[in-house]
Amino acid sequence: MLSIIVAVASNGVIGDNNGLLWHIGEDMRYFKRVTSGHPVVMGRKTYESLGRPLPGRDNVVITRSDIEIEGCRVAHSLAEAVAPFAADAEVFIIGGAQIYAEALPVADRLYITRVGREYKGDTSFPEYDESCWRLVSAERFKCGEKFDAPFAFEVYERVK
Repeated sequence: MLSIIVAVASNGVIGDNNGLLWHIGEDMRYFKRVTSGHPVVMGRKTYESLGRPLPGRDNVVITRSDIEIEGCRVAHSLAEAVAPFAADAEVFIIGGAQIYAEALPVADRLYITRVGREYKGDTSFPEYDESCWRLVSAERFKCGEKFDAPFAFEVYERVK
């Protein structure tokens, strides 16, 4: 099963200068809880923004370059990245925008953190047909421990 996990501002922005624009502790813990024990697939720039492989997960980095990354498997396409995993394994796409765009047509599930504020940034989540997705759960917050805007954790499954 291919899943996408992303945090998106209310205007669709997901990042700027290869980094996050907000820090929501609850979202960081949610991301860790949901993805731990599962493979995570990311583009090279996303990997560079993290600076290291995520612990407790098989890390796969998609890049055009012929490089090795310690603690990660390198792939040159989305298909190559997900091929080694069993069909019933939940594989998470964790960014960036280009990898999200490639994965959206074939993804089975979306985990979207909706950040209730607009941000200026150079990277946005790709547009997609929302009618192809059904909301299966939502958890909404007025604010976070240290974040003063509303946010929500939403999970969608593809309409069959």
